[in-house]
Amino acid sequence: MTGHRLLIIDDEPSIGAVIARVATSVGYQTLVVENADDFLEKVRTWAPTHIVMDLQMPVVDGLQLLSQLASDHCTANIILVSGVGDSVVNAARRVGTARGLNVTAALAKPFSAAELAGVLKSNRMEDPWLTVASFSEAMNREEFYLLYQPKVDLKTGVVSGAEALVRWRHPMRGVIAPLEFIPFAESSACIDRMTQWIGTTACGQMQTWDAAGCRISLAINVSARNLHEPRLADQLASQCRVAGIEPSRLTLELTETAAMRDAVQMMDVLTRLRVKGFHLAIDDFGTGYSSLVQLHRLPFSEIKIDRTFVSGCTTSSESRSIVRLVIELAHALGMKAVAEGVETADALRMLRDMGCDEAQGSFIALPIEAGDIPAAVGQHTESTWYRTSGPWAPTLPKS
Repeated sequence: MTGHRLLIIDDEPSIGAVIARVATSVGYQTLVVENADDFLEKVRTWAPTHIVMDLQMPVVDGLQLLSQLASDHCTANIILVSGVGDSVVNAARRVGTARGLNVTAALAKPFSAAELAGVLKSNRMEDPWLTVASFSEAMNREEFYLLYQPKVDLKTGVVSGAEALVRWRHPMRGVIAPLEFIPFAESSACIDRMTQWIGTTACGQMQTWDAAGCRISLAINVSARNLHEPRLADQLASQCRVAGIEPSRLTLELTETAAMRDAVQMMDVLTRLRVKGFHLAIDDFGTGYSSLVQLHRLPFSEIKIDRTFVSGCTTSSESRSIVRLVIELAHALGMKAVAEGVETADALRMLRDMGCDEAQGSFIALPIEAGDIPAAVGQHTESTWYRTSGPWAPTLPKS
């Protein structure tokens, strides 16, 4: 089966069929849909490598679909087509590119079969390196691994926990950052297997640290797609039970945008996770479009302040006010406030003075190997880290 999967959305079935025939002739596996609901469902379940999108669609137009694809971190190559003329199609292309999408071509209707074939061929000059098959093979070969970024308790100054961060050591491309592969995993069923692997690996690592006398909490990231899996709570509880880890020592982090998407549907899974003892953190807080009512109703136990505001809190009065308000909001709702992206001693000191509970960032420590965590934790007791006056600088390893 070809590795090139082309999803076509056009409300005119005859045009969609023509595009499919041309695409099939140049080596694509094709699927044609006529409306936005079917299109978005196929993007999630079929994981196309390429998309041909008609901009002039009834009810939901192409610009709205581009916005949704950007929110879903779609990684497919997108070819835009429309009968409104070159200038409009090219403007839409610029909009899609600005949103971070791979808009690789724009065609104004009417176009010839030869013209379309040329565009499709140019889009498949190189085989896509990231496919469901290659991702699964990488997992089978154990190319993924976890690094751990320490967190400090700002009340005591000790290292209280860490966040597990996934990386991919690709045999040809070297170390790949999560932004390059997590969106693809989320657009396919791969994210469920990856989350299960992260949970098992993290719990096993905590068991190893416990045996070495290093007892800390750990945070792992979960996708909004994971929360559509009703067995998630049971799977994580089982992984903790096998490793002898209390669920209360594990925090599941969910981005703000994902958390606010279809909150009612997620309520059941999130509540079951809390009932089983897990903590829940809303990540990147302040960058999405939260409803405070939903934030209050969903059972989160922690708010993570986005690095954008944290990094600017020492120089910008607006950022400083936002950080202070988020900390106060978290405490008013009975939640813990955690700052990420701490890059300076001044920022760390300011967060402590504002009453922030925990912090992490490059000033404290970059993500480090699992074997380095016990030394990092043991190196910092209250007497060596926390000072009420004078210089306040950590000596945690930086790599």
